[in-house]
Amino acid sequence: MIIDCHCHAGEGDGFSGPWDSDAGLERYLARARQAGIARTVLLAAFHSDYAQANRSVARIVAADPGRFYGFAFVHAQRDRGRVRALVRVAVEEYGFVGIKLHRHDARISREVCETARFFRLPVLYDVTGEVAVAELLASQFPDVNFILPHLGSFADDWSAQLALVDHLARHRNIFADSAGVRRFDLLEMAVRRAGPHKLLFGSDGPWLHPGVELAKIGMLGLAPDDEALVLGQNLLRLIGH
Repeated sequence: MIIDCHCHAGEGDGFSGPWDSDAGLERYLARARQAGIARTVLLAAFHSDYAQANRSVARIVAADPGRFYGFAFVHAQRDRGRVRALVRVAVEEYGFVGIKLHRHDARISREVCETARFFRLPVLYDVTGEVAVAELLASQFPDVNFILPHLGSFADDWSAQLALVDHLARHRNIFADSAGVRRFDLLEMAVRRAGPHKLLFGSDGPWLHPGVELAKIGMLGLAPDDEALVLGQNLLRLIGH
């Protein structure tokens, strides 16, 4: 079963670009079906109120729970003091299975990590190239699993992605996803050095084509069992399914 671990959904309330205005799924779902993607992790678009945004994602997940998983989006600073409460609602009422946050909003906080530990959830944290934080996360929260998307940098920062490969290889609880990674040799290096159990397939849909992103995994030339890890089994293990 192929699972896309990284797709945004719902409306944002800003208008600086698609990432904070609208993440409609109609075209994504058609493309995903054509590519053979069976399930998808949904994350809110950027929003000024992630409680509201998570409710919107929850409605999408609830409409087709056999198709979608949900991750709770939080803002480490704006939601300070209420992160656990937000995540509790997402877990206990919506059935969400992970936490999402973005360096564009704020740096990850101890409160977020402790909340992830309390609920035993993985954290998908876009570090926007600040991959050195992986060392702190791995050493201070060894019992929390962290997924750093885009191999550490959607901005195609070669040095950041190269540095993250080292963290993947050294730290048991640091993972990466493949969404939007353009330097194919670094994806190959990540799998070779860290192992296929440390990489997850993601598309960063609906804005990137899930079939195009999926094709990159096929081009890695992995053994069937190793490819199955990247395409879904790693995600299922991290969410406890």
